[in-house]
Formats: sequence, structure tokens, C-alpha cells
Amino acid sequence: MLAIVVDRPSISSADIARIESLTPQTISVIVGNLVKRGALTRVPHAVHGRIQQIEPTPSGLDLFAKCAERVHWLEESLRGEISQMDQPAVRRWLANIAA
Repeated sequence: MLAIVVDRPSISSADIARIESLTPQTISVIVGNLVKRGALTRVPHAVHGRIQQIEPTPSGLDLFAKCAERVHWLEESLRGEISQMDQPAVRRWLANIAA
């Protein structure tokens, strides 16, 4: 979810919920926890005051970079455990799960 906020600054929680196919309540809890951690901030929409736009903070951008680095490392580690021949099948399987 942090990647969505980094890629789409000023997105609303409702939009994140739609993208992630999660309930607004679930996203509210996740965003609230990331706000408490200092990774995100809520900014009132300039026109629609009730809409809170979600923005990454500098520490949130740092957290995202660390997470992306960790995911890359994990992918490389897993790739080393799966034969070249089996990797396309695993990718298809994971894509089907994600869909």
C-alpha cells in the first residue's frame, strides 16, 4: 500500500481501498498506523474538505525504499531456490493468486 501512496501522492483512503480491493475500514487502520509511525500524513483536500489526501513523509519514503530493497533481496533469494525451468510456472501461479 505504501507503494501506491508513493506512486500517487495525494490519493485518498477510499481510492486506496478500491485499488487494493479492501474495505475502507481496513485501509483506515493501516493508514492510521502508518501516520502514527510518521510514514504518512493526512492533508485535507483543497476543495473537498472532508476528503483526506494521503502523502508520504520523508521517513515514509525511506521506509518504502527499505521495503523495496528487502523485497528485491527476498525475490532473488527465492529465485535461487527455484530451477530456471520452474520459474515461469511459479510466476504464473503467483499472478493467479494475486488476481
